[in-house]
Amino acid sequence: MAAKGNWTKSLFTGLWAVLNFSRKLFFNIIFLVLFIGIIIAIASQDDNKLSVKSGSALMLTLEGRLVIEKVSVDPFEQFLQDALGSEPEEAEILVRDVLKVIENAKQDRRIKALVLDLQGLSGGGLDKLRTIANALDDFKTSEKPVYAIGDYYTQDQYYLAAHADHIYLNPMGSVLLDGYGRYGLYIKDLLDKLKVTTHIFRVGTYKSAVEPMIRNDMSEASKEASKKWLEAYWSQYKHDVAEARGVPLSNFDETLDGLVAKFERVGGDFAQYALDNNWVDGLKTREEVRSELIELVGEDDNPSGVNITAYDTYWNVINAPVPEIPNDLDKIAIVVAKGTIVDGDQPAGTIGGDSTARLLRKARLDDEVEAVVLQIDSPGGSATASEVIRQEVLELQKVGKPVVVSMSTYAASGGYWIAAGADRIFASPSTITGSIGVFGMFMTYENSLDYLGVHTDGVGTTELAGFSPLRPLPQQYGQVIQYSIENTYSKFLNIVSSARELSIQQVDDIAQGRVWVGTDALERGLVDELGDLDDAIASAAEIAELDNYDTFYVTRSLSPQELFWKEFFGQALAVVGKWQFAHSNTALIGEVKRVLGEFDTFSKLNDPMGTYVLCLPCNVE
Repeated sequence: MAAKGNWTKSLFTGLWAVLNFSRKLFFNIIFLVLFIGIIIAIASQDDNKLSVKSGSALMLTLEGRLVIEKVSVDPFEQFLQDALGSEPEEAEILVRDVLKVIENAKQDRRIKALVLDLQGLSGGGLDKLRTIANALDDFKTSEKPVYAIGDYYTQDQYYLAAHADHIYLNPMGSVLLDGYGRYGLYIKDLLDKLKVTTHIFRVGTYKSAVEPMIRNDMSEASKEASKKWLEAYWSQYKHDVAEARGVPLSNFDETLDGLVAKFERVGGDFAQYALDNNWVDGLKTREEVRSELIELVGEDDNPSGVNITAYDTYWNVINAPVPEIPNDLDKIAIVVAKGTIVDGDQPAGTIGGDSTARLLRKARLDDEVEAVVLQIDSPGGSATASEVIRQEVLELQKVGKPVVVSMSTYAASGGYWIAAGADRIFASPSTITGSIGVFGMFMTYENSLDYLGVHTDGVGTTELAGFSPLRPLPQQYGQVIQYSIENTYSKFLNIVSSARELSIQQVDDIAQGRVWVGTDALERGLVDELGDLDDAIASAAEIAELDNYDTFYVTRSLSPQELFWKEFFGQALAVVGKWQFAHSNTALIGEVKRVLGEFDTFSKLNDPMGTYVLCLPCNVE
């Protein structure tokens, strides 16, 4: 027995030694990565001094998705990504960063031309593309040429390319503008086979967010509404591109027969099809493009051989830290509300009922702030969180600080709930808004468990006790939830009616969960004007009677520890970071990620009342 006890003790001692060694090894590796990164940063500062090359072309390489606010990333994770040369799973591009680069380059005598490298651009919404396109048009007034180069152009990429003076396509490349569609997966049969009971509560003929759970196809009402706003969206795309390229609207192929006829004439050559359709100015190999750029801006000792200044380099140069000089100007605060609306505190990139309300409260309590612009890019979410945020908008108005809303790609359902009470609402012509409707949804698994031979039973002091997804939903409980949903819808109608000075019937006629683009929303009184963020800021200044003012973004205050680590890792990654060029996902992987993303959105919804104002079908990408 003693020998056996000694053997067991030795085994556990050995295992502990292995675990202890592994733990130390892990943290030592982390320490070494940090140490080496810092040493490289210090040693390379002189060799890697950022500079803008004289007479160079600015290479506007856009990698990722256009956003008005980036998703919060842990500083340590960001450092490791840059130090190890890895890419984030979903890269993001801040629109205001791109605008600042283009605006500076226009005035910069060192920049001779602008080159658009759009191969990594994955979209972000027509309003954001239009904002950058307008900046490109403004850049061209400097008489500096704009080139778009690519092996292919997706529909979103081409929208920006269309504003270039010269569009070049690889002879093996393609341009295919196929319009917008909304096709989803419907899983009613799957849930039936799994014996899952889906309980749906909603108000709104067109409130179709829950249809994938209760149908195997899109309802006629949803098809009618979706087709109307998708056609309006596509019409705006065609008009903008046709105007930029100087081509007729007939250039856009909308039938398969028409596409086949054109492809037959060019022998099935995608590149020649693009050239014949006047989508591009020339078919050029990479070497031919390189030679033309060298003729324009000269050669340089870099991998491309062309005298270029990279986008990230230029951004770091013009955005170098400078001491903040206080001034006595009044302030207009910009609060960004981007993402799905959920309850509680949420990181940047998601709208939290508590965290976003806190940003508005921060602006309210700042004596220097005279007005607030609320920039919204959201399909909605929790009704409770939406109301918490709307209440903070009202509190701002109570203290005499006007609130102007600037709608980005989306401001639908809960996104419209938080916008409705503003002093003035600006929408992009393509903003997807409205979707004034409410739904609740949850699933019970009593039949699934019964099939597996698992049962639930017990007693409670009342008929209300013991509610669980493992038990059937009593009919009366369902009636209570439906009454609650209808009450929330009524509140939504009253909020819009009061704020927009419309009768309840007028609001109900344009509500019912129906989606509108910005131009249609303007006609129906849901928004006041069409315009962008700058227009909203100017309007806020006008309402607050401000002549001279500054603007700033309200952000969450970092704790001392968060600030230390952000600055610590930020200094290291500024030099260690490297450019990486992302590759497009296959169509299948992209579609799977889109579908999983929709179900992930459902999984994050956490309204305490289970009541949601969300527009899932608003996605057009």
